[in-house]
Amino acid sequence: MRRPVLFTRCCYFVCLMTVFIVTPLAANDKKTEPTNAAEAAAKKAEQAAAINKKFAEWKATLSPEQQAWETVLEENLGGFYLPIYKKQKVQGVVTAWDYVADDPNLPRVLLIGDSVSRGYTQAARKALKGKANVHRAPANCGPTATGLKKLDVWLGDGKWDVIHFNFGIHDRRTPAADYEQRLDEIVKRLKKTGATVVWASSTPIPADWKEGPEMKTKLEEKNAIAAKVMKDNGVEIDDLYSFILPHLSETQNPKDVHFNGKGYNMLGQQVAKHIEGTLEKRDQK
Repeated sequence: MRRPVLFTRCCYFVCLMTVFIVTPLAANDKKTEPTNAAEAAAKKAEQAAAINKKFAEWKATLSPEQQAWETVLEENLGGFYLPIYKKQKVQGVVTAWDYVADDPNLPRVLLIGDSVSRGYTQAARKALKGKANVHRAPANCGPTATGLKKLDVWLGDGKWDVIHFNFGIHDRRTPAADYEQRLDEIVKRLKKTGATVVWASSTPIPADWKEGPEMKTKLEEKNAIAAKVMKDNGVEIDDLYSFILPHLSETQNPKDVHFNGKGYNMLGQQVAKHIEGTLEKRDQK
């Protein structure tokens, strides 16, 4: 059976269009997509250099005080968090590590902790707006071993009214005796600042986390040790573990220690509530 002339011509036209449209796109793709590891690394370095240049230009427009803070961040955020922070800042994103210009009429609050603490910082800051200047340590603070090394940098030169802190998830594998000793030393150092010190119990590790169900037990053991250290040192506890535990199914990411937006908002509001109560008691003394 002979094909209609119109059908044959249409097929020929489609073939021609494929040659003139698809081929140039494929060639263009080769110009933009890396073809090997070396090219990929070079492209990544080029992108990083562009972000660094924009960040430096942005930093140069800031006040001397804010430039000093950005320098502290550059020296302490590390190879993982610093590139993320720089990219966010050149895009105009508000972050937990942003410079805080103090209202001299308000108390100063410092948050110390890991990525969970960082996650609820902005919610706590928002809830305490007009009530406190809420700062956070210039790092993802990690385990107690890091805390002992970096505490002076995190505290800076200013006076603090309240220090709300946590070390736990990053200490899940730390031997119990070492954890207790380090935590006790950190507490004593924080109390010397004259601030009211508040311990935040570590939020839960799910039993189905990638590192196995034993990590859930290890974290609970660390919370028990921390509770003892705080009692011995007269430090109040913001029990975030018990607070968020009934809400994990709706707030914690699946098989993860981190939280979704709702979870961080709830934690931030709880932190703010506790800090506000602490400040009220401090004013009554």
